[in-house]
Amino acid sequence: MSRVSRSSLLKLLRMKIVKLLANLGYGSRKEVEKLIKSGVVTDRDGKILGAKDFPGADLVRVLGEELDPLSPLVIMMNKPDGYTCSNDDPGATIYDLLPPRFSKRNPSLNSVGRLDKDTTGLLLMTDDGKFLHQVIHPKSGCLKVYHATLDRPLRGDEGAVFGSGQFLLESEVKPLLPAGFEALGEKDALITLHEGRYHQVRRMFAAVGNHVVSLKRISIGGLKLPTELAEGEWHVVSDEKKALLFAKG
Repeated sequence: MSRVSRSSLLKLLRMKIVKLLANLGYGSRKEVEKLIKSGVVTDRDGKILGAKDFPGADLVRVLGEELDPLSPLVIMMNKPDGYTCSNDDPGATIYDLLPPRFSKRNPSLNSVGRLDKDTTGLLLMTDDGKFLHQVIHPKSGCLKVYHATLDRPLRGDEGAVFGSGQFLLESEVKPLLPAGFEALGEKDALITLHEGRYHQVRRMFAAVGNHVVSLKRISIGGLKLPTELAEGEWHVVSDEKKALLFAKG
């Protein structure tokens, strides 16, 4: 089954192949024109395509490979430790885990919210601004669930404190929304957030005298991180999976 949706194909029926490849990050328009002239852009039967040829995005091949997924695109990544979510940050970023041309896509690919450098797990990325804001908006109902491993044993009242609706973080004047809490063991717990303040889970546990050793996001809304998706790997999210983000109950 093609990764290119019918709606995306309809949008692109009249698009010249130069613009298509440039938008997917294969190069500037001049670079794409040179790519086409070199003869490496073909249809699926190996016929060399010219700048004015367009058999359909699902039929185009570059160096024998299918095109990258078209816009609108949503991908799920299992973010490893040590990677930041911004191209502007020094050191390793999540964009280093994607094909280099993904950073040149137009529209650009951005993370849907962020995970801290030392937080791992489920991260969504998209080039669809409307979808991005729909997910991160407080009214979306997309709860975020994290697995926290702690330095010291749980003291027993974390659920009541975190779920009170009166819990204040240091230097803040607005209480946190009630957070869900489930103890998994002496030093492990699941935290469910309705919001996403700066270093929120780590600051919550610090406020009750504990320290988060490791933190992993395992779900957003009804969309869960697949156990088979290894750290550093990613895949395209289907429309059916995207709908799980907003599923109720």
